[in-house]
Amino acid sequence: MFRLTVRDRVMIAHSFRGEIFGPAQQTHGATYIIDAEFRSKTLDAHNLVIDIGLAHDALHNVLKQINYQNLDQLTAFKGQNTTTEFLAQWVWRQIAEQIADGKLGDHPLCGLAITLKESDVAWAVYDSPLG
Repeated sequence: MFRLTVRDRVMIAHSFRGEIFGPAQQTHGATYIIDAEFRSKTLDAHNLVIDIGLAHDALHNVLKQINYQNLDQLTAFKGQNTTTEFLAQWVWRQIAEQIADGKLGDHPLCGLAITLKESDVAWAVYDSPLG
């Protein structure tokens, strides 16, 4: 399996509903480091998994929708606890849609994993096949 990973970061504010979240029920900030790992069983005609520039642009364009935003105020997240796990899946869906629409080129991609790192000791991953 071939893998190509690109990285970006985002700063957000949000709050959570439910006593399980303790003080995080109050509005607080988070800075995430996000990795998008593209997977392919084979390389394309140019010996690429995916064009690294297009991959980075795709991740950056998804993240600019939420960078420096209070997620509690965005319609896309209304009624959701925007946990690290939830956001990893949200980023995955946004990039998978771009892949399905052909916006990232014609590459034999078979999987995508999104990792959101809250810190050096805590992170979440959403990983799923494509197609």
